[in-house]
Amino acid sequence: MEAAGLAVILGFLLLAGGSVGDEAREAKAVRELVVRLLGPGPAANFLVSVERALADESGLDTYSLSGGGGVPVLVRGSTGVAAAAGLHRYLRDFCGCQVAWSSAQLHLPWPLPAVPDGLTETTPNRYRYYQNVCTHSYSFVWWDWARWEQEIDWMALNGINLALAWNGQEAIWQRVYLALGLTQSEIDTYFTGPAFLAWGRMGNLHTWDGPLPRSWHLSQVYLQHRILDRMRSFGMIPVLPAFAGHVPKAITRVFPQVNVIQLGSWGHFNCSYSCSFLLAPGDPVFPLIGNLFLRELTKEFGTDHIYGADTFNEMQPPFSDPSYLAATTAAVYEAMVTVDPDAIWLLQGWLFQHQPQFWGPSQIRAVLEAVPRGRLLVLDLFAESHPVYMHTASFHGQPFIWCMLHNFGGNHGLFGALEDVNRGPQAARLFPNSTMVGTGIAPEGIGQNEVVYALMAELGWRKDPVPDLMAWVSSFASRRYGVSQPDAMAAWRLLLRSVYNCSGEACNGHNRSPLVKRPSLQMSTAVWYNRSDVFEAWRLLLTAAPNLTTSPAFRYDLLDVTRQAVQELVSLCYEEARTAYLKQELDLLLRAGGLLVYKLLPTLDELLASSSHFLLGTWLDQARKAAVSEAEAQFYEQNSRYQITLWGPEGNILDYANKQLAGLVTDYYQPRWCLFLGTLAHSLARGVPFQQHEFEKNVFPLEQAFVYNKKRYPSQPQGDTVDLSKKIFLKYHPQPDSL
Repeated sequence: MEAAGLAVILGFLLLAGGSVGDEAREAKAVRELVVRLLGPGPAANFLVSVERALADESGLDTYSLSGGGGVPVLVRGSTGVAAAAGLHRYLRDFCGCQVAWSSAQLHLPWPLPAVPDGLTETTPNRYRYYQNVCTHSYSFVWWDWARWEQEIDWMALNGINLALAWNGQEAIWQRVYLALGLTQSEIDTYFTGPAFLAWGRMGNLHTWDGPLPRSWHLSQVYLQHRILDRMRSFGMIPVLPAFAGHVPKAITRVFPQVNVIQLGSWGHFNCSYSCSFLLAPGDPVFPLIGNLFLRELTKEFGTDHIYGADTFNEMQPPFSDPSYLAATTAAVYEAMVTVDPDAIWLLQGWLFQHQPQFWGPSQIRAVLEAVPRGRLLVLDLFAESHPVYMHTASFHGQPFIWCMLHNFGGNHGLFGALEDVNRGPQAARLFPNSTMVGTGIAPEGIGQNEVVYALMAELGWRKDPVPDLMAWVSSFASRRYGVSQPDAMAAWRLLLRSVYNCSGEACNGHNRSPLVKRPSLQMSTAVWYNRSDVFEAWRLLLTAAPNLTTSPAFRYDLLDVTRQAVQELVSLCYEEARTAYLKQELDLLLRAGGLLVYKLLPTLDELLASSSHFLLGTWLDQARKAAVSEAEAQFYEQNSRYQITLWGPEGNILDYANKQLAGLVTDYYQPRWCLFLGTLAHSLARGVPFQQHEFEKNVFPLEQAFVYNKKRYPSQPQGDTVDLSKKIFLKYHPQPDSL
């Protein structure tokens, strides 16, 4: 791309964020963040200043650090986000501290270390993006303001300056649909339940496990105002939703002549819950709805001029003709700019790699060239494993953000492709005629594998990859625990070369361990690493435990690695049981099956119960606390139970959002494993073949019973993680020659 063309693109994008907030407000927001993070006493040793002039010639975010060593540390930033990122850099690299989802290690040395000769850092790209549309359902759905405040602080400290802000949009849609003449009943039957809104918003689903109570709309609008106010106070750019073309079926009653096309089904749902209706791009109702929605949305929430919309996310368009794809894309964009002439469209690029058989070169080009260059900002959503920019000529000149997706469904399970993540952003910048304008963190679910996100956040401010990941991960362990403990650092190096060194097709970020899948004789136990590395890392962490038991982060990691080790043991037991069945050795089947069902799974559940981060009760209580009545609480709890198990009424996306939580293991995974292994034993004893379809018919009522069960689960941890991990290790740690 010619330099002049790229300059035009950057001009649009810099304009989009150039007027957010003001220097005094952003400096105040960062000062308040310092107090929340460190407390008023330690916070007094930090001075914060926001100065637009600090930005480099291209307007890229910049921070500088100075002072310390007996005088206050001065943190200056070109925006509030830049200043917060500079503060985090000082805490991380000079004080050996760390802020993470599970806990924060903030033991400041005194006096505060001096910054030698000052330090100035400029980000290599305009944007550091955060979130996936799915994150709002898999992780954020039940959050209150206190939890959102923590997350926005985490975002600021990690330099995030572009993020989705999609709460409350259903309340706006309700206003629009009522104004158009739909009835309240028609609207209620259109919206999904809270735990499935992400897919309603992308047009994949409607109706499923709804409707939304009136109290939901009120609370989400209130929450959205607080979220937007805080994001903007840091100088972040919130991305609001826009109209993508999907409409309720009831539109055809209000406008009998409307031109709509019903799309195909999604996610194994029938048309009672999927097969959404898409307006034809030339129909006059398209701009009517798009304009009404954006006017009502921006009247309520203001705007920062970047909007997200996904018309064909995981849904094949009805026509492959490039002219149709271009017209539909143009209609979505025109509905934005009619209301907001400065609008920029943020598009998830997932569709191009998810259905490559449909999205050929001409189809991709039709979409990308239907919007003026620089007005479409594409998220290369899974770039660490399947980058799209490489085979689309850098999205045909449209600016894009290199994103790490990493996690699907919010699963637990140690996983990462750190080498690919480390090298990816620089490779994208160096790609011929690259139009890369940022990096992004886009997991479907958060709260796991924090080392992966720490690296990706750091790369948003690095021009080059981390030169030595082994050294980096050792430093990560020291910061995380507040002390350099050799065995703990050695454990992390083993994890880096094993579970965090995935490459190739195995790197899909979705936990397919037999532990969390509906059992069958066809399950794969293959992994991309040596299990012995996980077991040795487990041993090393236990060796380090006497020096680190006061560290919440260490206790979390010890539990997580022990959980992973038990997951590996379940796979090994399953292999033994399957082999015994195939060889018709009933005694061996009963021995392996008994160990799996009556020893390993109860042991895992007991371990998980020792941490508030791994409690089913915590997840369900969040849902119940979002309600204003007992009836609502039961409804929200059922939403939560469905999501992490059956996902749909018939197990439509079964176990996709699997979790390893205390209570879920004993009351969901264990009963079906018991039924499976008992059925195998019964088949051997009677000399009849095992029938998978019969087992599935029998196991579904067990899975469904869990969803409808009203059993309450503890939301406070029980037991000591370190003691439990030691007991599990001593009893079950395999000998090297058995692996």
